[in-house]
Amino acid sequence: MKLALTELTAQARACTLCVPHLPLGPRPVFQVAEQARILVAAQAPGTKVHASGRPFTDASGDRLRAWMGIDELTFYDPTQLAILPMGFCYPGRGKSGDLPPRVECAATWRQQFLEELPNIKLTLVIGHYAQRWHLGDERGLTLTDTVSRWRTFWPSTIPLPHPSPRNNIWLKKNPWFDEDLIPEMRRQVSRALR
Repeated sequence: MKLALTELTAQARACTLCVPHLPLGPRPVFQVAEQARILVAAQAPGTKVHASGRPFTDASGDRLRAWMGIDELTFYDPTQLAILPMGFCYPGRGKSGDLPPRVECAATWRQQFLEELPNIKLTLVIGHYAQRWHLGDERGLTLTDTVSRWRTFWPSTIPLPHPSPRNNIWLKKNPWFDEDLIPEMRRQVSRALR
């Protein structure tokens, strides 16, 4: 990592901006290196990830790696993949699942990190909050609409639903995702990592 990214990473790991709103306290979870060629733009860590301090150490991570067609060694190599959630810390639980990522996080850190990742060839944009930030007005009215229009953003960006087991019903209702998008994404992931 060059000095700017090293300093930025240290500052973000020490961040306490949202302390009053974080039920488990601050524990920023992300991975970056200047050499990274794939960016995983995710939502926010859940409780298992908060406990481990490592991104996607849960069933969502297992599914995401399967979708990408890569192993854990590749996935957790920061020189291959940068993993930057919209919120670095676990935001707490709401009525129907985890709360949204804290807005302060992306506002404070996101653009700074993206400017320090010059080698990104492919961005996987996971979930509504990441899609709103990364795709802006180009996204669809719903997550399904955005993901179904994945060819619009191809080949440098791929919108995805969250790989959580909570989305099993969505995956069953949208078989085109596994049939059409996943094989193409695996090829693009492989190209980006070469």
